[in-house]
Amino acid sequence: MKALVASEFYKLFKQGKTYYALAALFVIEMVILVSAYYQGATIIDILLDNLKQSFYFEGTLLNGNLLVYLILNSLWFNLPLILMIVVSGMLTSEYKDRTVQAMMLQPVSKWQFMLSKYIVAITFTVVVVVLMALSAFILSYAVFGTGDLIVYLNALNFFEQTDAVYRLSYAFVSGAFSMVFFSVTSLTLAVFFKEATKTWIVAALFLILSNVLLKIDFGNSFLNSLFFFKLNDTWQYFFYQDIDWVSIGVNSVMLVIYTLLFAGLGIYVFNKKDIG
Repeated sequence: MKALVASEFYKLFKQGKTYYALAALFVIEMVILVSAYYQGATIIDILLDNLKQSFYFEGTLLNGNLLVYLILNSLWFNLPLILMIVVSGMLTSEYKDRTVQAMMLQPVSKWQFMLSKYIVAITFTVVVVVLMALSAFILSYAVFGTGDLIVYLNALNFFEQTDAVYRLSYAFVSGAFSMVFFSVTSLTLAVFFKEATKTWIVAALFLILSNVLLKIDFGNSFLNSLFFFKLNDTWQYFFYQDIDWVSIGVNSVMLVIYTLLFAGLGIYVFNKKDIG
């Protein structure tokens, strides 16, 4: 198994799209920083226009913590989409190059082959989220400095510098659970569709539906709280005034369960398939 995992890491970092994906994430961060540098103050003024008539704000609200929060919002679509494209390619590229058949001629079982891919996919996703968090904090603080964080979630919430860093850090940790779920799902979709284009289209559709259904009230307490479409905004819970640790814990556990179920489904289907 160690040899299989090492082989999957080698193949992942040998393909060019892995580096294009990492570069794309860096570009997204830079676009957010540059946009905020030139237009961020205007956005803050519009947001707080009414409040400034009644309250006095000292210091700048356009600071590194706000920029980290804006970068965090790429967890809605940009980051999971890029991860799904790269991770699904771990299998679709092998179908295309017909190296799957060659691997099956080796003394390797199908379930071990797929399990190694899921292990690498999960590890790669966590590493990408960590790199994104580190670069977001370093670049944002370097350009905009530190300060209090203002977030609008049903109401304007203000967090002091220390509290803001604490909440932002935990939000990245929580977001990693969601990103892993999407990555594992994309690899499972690759088992079913094999072709890269079909898999990417279905993966993008799955991501879009997840974001759409997140906002819908199903009229059922289970679906509204535990259905996997409803779990992918858990990282946002850290930006309410009072952190609901129970909901965060339940949602994280449920995401882990759904991730394992999707991975198990992929391994089961691949193990039953005739690789020809």
